[in-house]
Amino acid sequence: MRLLICAICLVVLSTVAAPSTAQDSAQAQEQTAWTVLNTGLKDNSTDVRAIAAHVLGELNGNAKAKDAAISALKNDKQAVVRAAAAQSLGEMGAKDAIADLHATFQDTDPLVIIAAAHSLIELGDNSGYNVYYAVLTGGQKTGQSLTEQQKKMLKDPKKMAALGVQAGIGFIPFGGLAMGGYKLLTRDDTSPVLAAAALMLAKDPDPKSGKALAEASANKDKWLVRAAAFDAIARRGDPALLDAAEAGLQDDKDQVKISAAAAVIRLHDIQMQPKPEPQKPASKKPKK
Repeated sequence: MRLLICAICLVVLSTVAAPSTAQDSAQAQEQTAWTVLNTGLKDNSTDVRAIAAHVLGELNGNAKAKDAAISALKNDKQAVVRAAAAQSLGEMGAKDAIADLHATFQDTDPLVIIAAAHSLIELGDNSGYNVYYAVLTGGQKTGQSLTEQQKKMLKDPKKMAALGVQAGIGFIPFGGLAMGGYKLLTRDDTSPVLAAAALMLAKDPDPKSGKALAEASANKDKWLVRAAAFDAIARRGDPALLDAAEAGLQDDKDQVKISAAAAVIRLHDIQMQPKPEPQKPASKKPKK
């Protein structure tokens, strides 16, 4: 009997202890995972650190992940890692990191600046559009020109090519594809990046960006930029840009002409939509 009672006690004790053991095991696994991730962020290989910084974006709402991304953004010596960290902050919705993303506008590499700008837009901060405006036009919305260092970076073929082949990071979308895909369409290193900048300005509410798109649609040297500008004009849906779109119907490049045609149809449709009648103020009931 005593043996039976002891056996029952052991079963009961093991049953009670099981949840605790399972919980401890889960915590141990999570701790191991963080060790692996933190080790990756400190690895000697730039590629490994970039991957580690990139996957932090999957940890939405995790304070440790946010802190790790900010640390990589501020401290890593390689631009591709800082850019991956900047992207992750946007993906994880880290609105309290907006100030840190703003600080990257002083970074020495355009890769990081553009990644930060994209994340700011994702976080609802329209100042990110200023960077794409500067890339497309070579100037700032305030009327001030870019600094000499920034101009030099944006005119550097190697730097622009680097922006165009970051398919792995993919923070510069173009028609749903990473820039690496469109890099194959042209030997011109700057066109893919300028085209991507044009597309990013499609949703910028600032009228100056609409004007910049109209001017980009008339770019005589870069057909990919013209096509992207008309695509952005269509997405923007501003009938004020209809004249620019109609001018594109005369383009000698079929790809551009087709993009312009879609913009014309889109803007005509919007223009023909009945405007909502202004609401009449509610009449006040006479006092009894």
